[in-house]
Amino acid sequence: MDEIIIGIGGGNIVLLLLAAFLILTVLRGVKIVPQSEKYVVERFGRLQSVLGPGINFIVPFLDRVRHKVSILERQLPTASQDAITSDNVLVQVETSVFYRILEPEKTVYRIRDVDAAIATTVAGIVRAGIGEMELDEVQSNRQQLISQIKQQVADAVDDWGIEVTRAEILDVNLDAATREAMLQQLNAERARRAQVTEAEGTRRAVELQADAELYAAQKAAEARRVSADAEAYATEVVAKAIKENGIEAAQYQVALKQVEALTAVGAGEGKQTIILPAHALDAFGDAFKLLKGKA
Repeated sequence: MDEIIIGIGGGNIVLLLLAAFLILTVLRGVKIVPQSEKYVVERFGRLQSVLGPGINFIVPFLDRVRHKVSILERQLPTASQDAITSDNVLVQVETSVFYRILEPEKTVYRIRDVDAAIATTVAGIVRAGIGEMELDEVQSNRQQLISQIKQQVADAVDDWGIEVTRAEILDVNLDAATREAMLQQLNAERARRAQVTEAEGTRRAVELQADAELYAAQKAAEARRVSADAEAYATEVVAKAIKENGIEAAQYQVALKQVEALTAVGAGEGKQTIILPAHALDAFGDAFKLLKGKA
């Protein structure tokens, strides 16, 4: 009876061991990869395959997942490096780089510290790019410099299975002496522009004053010309009347004006004594004669 029980117990142990082996085999052969990662599989120390997101199957006990690599976009820590422009100005440039791993098998087998490698590459490219520019160009053509850095970094890290998605120049700082010199230059330029603006304003005021005086002179000349034309026209009319009607027409006009003038004097308010010269009375007589003759 005891032998039968031992036999049954030994069979159960074998079954349990077999079940455990099957479970272990399944666990070692089935790999579920998250969406944000890729697995690098080796067989006897050599690259076998790269597992993408989802359910994957490998050969149990022969294949082994050696590297779990995140494929999410990464940002390198902000780096600061010194550079000298082509006009010998020392600047301190702060940069930031974003990248993501596309081919993890290249990243894990070709470079040990990818972050440090990218940071070193960026520093060298920034120094070389700024060395070809003057300080004013660095300040004004920052976007062009960023594009240049991104392209050169992308070319440099292509063998590492990496894609540089973004490169930024966060700031360009100057040392205190250079900043003070630039501030003095800026103040001098502002003063020069203010003087130029004031001089141009004065010149414009003089020009406007001269234009106003010229305009006034032109209008005065036009007025004199109009007056002269009117006088010439009146003279022409009188001459024409004398020519057509004889001297009596002229005498008639003169006498009529004299009578009108004396009438205006006599029409004043209050009692007035008017002393007329003898020839004025003659003028009345001449005027009456001419008026009668005209009637």
